[in-house]
Amino acid sequence: MKHLSLWFRIIRPHTLFASLCPVVVGLLVAYQQIGHVGSLIAILTVLCSLSLQILSNLINDYYDFKRGTDKPGRVGFKRALAEGAVSEREMRLACYITLTISIALGAILCNIGGWVIQIIGITAILFAWLYTATPYSLSYLGIADIFVFLYYGVLATCGTVWLQYKALGQEPDMQQQTSLYAGAVCGLISMCVLAINNIRDIEDDRLVGKRTIPVRMGKQAALLLLGVIVALMPVFAWLAFGVSWAVAVIIPASYLYYKVLKSKGVEYNICLMMAGFVNLIYVGLVWLSIL
Repeated sequence: MKHLSLWFRIIRPHTLFASLCPVVVGLLVAYQQIGHVGSLIAILTVLCSLSLQILSNLINDYYDFKRGTDKPGRVGFKRALAEGAVSEREMRLACYITLTISIALGAILCNIGGWVIQIIGITAILFAWLYTATPYSLSYLGIADIFVFLYYGVLATCGTVWLQYKALGQEPDMQQQTSLYAGAVCGLISMCVLAINNIRDIEDDRLVGKRTIPVRMGKQAALLLLGVIVALMPVFAWLAFGVSWAVAVIIPASYLYYKVLKSKGVEYNICLMMAGFVNLIYVGLVWLSIL
């Protein structure tokens, strides 16, 4: 049980709202448009999305440790490799197992969704690898925010809706942009998670040459950009659902921004968990909006 508890912590369960919420939003949009959601396809989509994020988290842990970014006593959440709780061999094995699960689940979904899901799946695995595993990793170049917006927002939601249409043998209405805008809100929330993480780690990242947006622009500019991201959330929610409950996402998001402005050191970790709950609250607001 102790070993299972360790691996549960390693997969970073507090981050998994980032992959879960845009899929659930996609399912809600599909229900609004089709009037039906295939439960088996929905479950497989959720599991595949979660496995891809866990894969990304594990690869991130492994290569950040190898590059010296994660060290014992870091301000952020403890990393198992850096603390010596697991070996490099065990982490590599966990990556291979998770990759196998992701490919197996993705193959089933590709059989249903065709080339669109194939492209999303293949590029999602590539993104998980490129995030930290190469000398030109996205996170070290400071451009990971764009991919976070796409894969933990727009593509996850649109892909989920696409699968539900295909499962019923229907062609998705390409004129419908609800899933695009609804997923964009989830993407913006995930960008907040990354921004908070990078603001917290700005000094450590600067030392190891990790050129995140806060490192490139400075903390104050990064905080201003975070405010812009928060301000865009109700705009996209309105574009998706009109004047509805979804627009109220600005309330928890603004409170999160206030807390970030007041935080320092380990206090940012609480903000990271709060951002996950903002995503969950948004799902509830979307549900209220389509009732």
